[in-house]
Amino acid sequence: MLFRPAKALAAATMLLGLPALADETVRISGWGGSEVAIVNGLLTNVLAEKLAKEGITVKYEPVDGDFSQFIINGLSAGTAPDLFYVDVFWARSIFSAGQAAPVTQDVSGFAANLLEAFTYDGKLYAIPKDFNALAVHFNKDIFDDAEVAYPSDDDTWTTLQEKLLAVHKALPEVDGLCIVPEYARFGAFALSTGWSPFDRQGKTVLDERFRRAFDFYTGLVKSGAAVMAADAGQSWTGGCLASERAAIAIEGAWIISALRDSAPNMNLGTVRMPKDPESGKRGNILFTVGWAVNAASKVSKAAAKVATLLTTEEAQQWVFEQGLALPSRTGLADNPWLRGGRPEQMTSRVILEGLSDDHVTPYFFGDVGGSWMQPINAALNSVILGEADADTALASAQSALDRMFAK
Repeated sequence: MLFRPAKALAAATMLLGLPALADETVRISGWGGSEVAIVNGLLTNVLAEKLAKEGITVKYEPVDGDFSQFIINGLSAGTAPDLFYVDVFWARSIFSAGQAAPVTQDVSGFAANLLEAFTYDGKLYAIPKDFNALAVHFNKDIFDDAEVAYPSDDDTWTTLQEKLLAVHKALPEVDGLCIVPEYARFGAFALSTGWSPFDRQGKTVLDERFRRAFDFYTGLVKSGAAVMAADAGQSWTGGCLASERAAIAIEGAWIISALRDSAPNMNLGTVRMPKDPESGKRGNILFTVGWAVNAASKVSKAAAKVATLLTTEEAQQWVFEQGLALPSRTGLADNPWLRGGRPEQMTSRVILEGLSDDHVTPYFFGDVGGSWMQPINAALNSVILGEADADTALASAQSALDRMFAK
């Protein structure tokens, strides 16, 4: 869907801060939806006095629609805001084109792997505002009905699969796990083996470690431990969990808001990703967004100051305690709010713990971009559907990746 900036901006533009003697106005932009409450809350409840003291007026322009396209078009046309979100998935295209300015030299207090996600040519081009990662979310009532032990932080791939099979055997109408043929979920298993998306030469090699995770993941459906989301009439694994078609789903903390609407009474549990039984390690993927300064901004210093204020520990604590997003600052990992028993508190605690797991990699793929995943996704899909064996599918994927790097 194409974004229509004039209409959206007219509807959503808000002026906040409004110091009597404002020197500079900074236009900032991010997603619409639930993000609007986060940014508005920060600007009005946490930062209003600080912005006024700095003589900065913030003009907030949230975007409902294709945000990345809005930013890309705006940067090309010279109409982009002074400060805007960049998703790690497409941030590199902005950085490499020189369309973002370095934001700060003070990186103390931020998680190192989040800073890595927004560092390009040795400079930080966006301040990580929050993040998400994968965890195992499960319906306790289903496991109780099946008389099967809950998933736990001690599970390996093997023990988790045994529990999934036991649930399906006791309750044939329920599948253990719902999966999608995508690197965005499978990748956590591959990473736990110690496999890296890029070797020292910057190439991708689908080696024996990758193959072991590939065989496990694609074998889940054939073994009866899992169902493809599409075969369950769902577009994502959270839909299977909400409809009680599956006992568990592997998703990020974003699943909480979806379950709040579609399954508000679910007796939910959340644990960390299972370990590879051979390496004894966990893997995970980081999904993160940062604040980036438009390199062409005429108020770039003020924009960088706003980015800093939006990501202070005080600001992130406020967001955190609203249950709206996970902080990028490690100092908040011991926040008392995490000890609560509500689903959003429990899930946030588990995912924050996962930030320091063994093999955690940002969800981006260097200069290759998102097309890097296509051969892997195609291989997963063809094997799960029984259209190809693993040898054939992985040979085809490796060839496609080799051609990609040869360009």
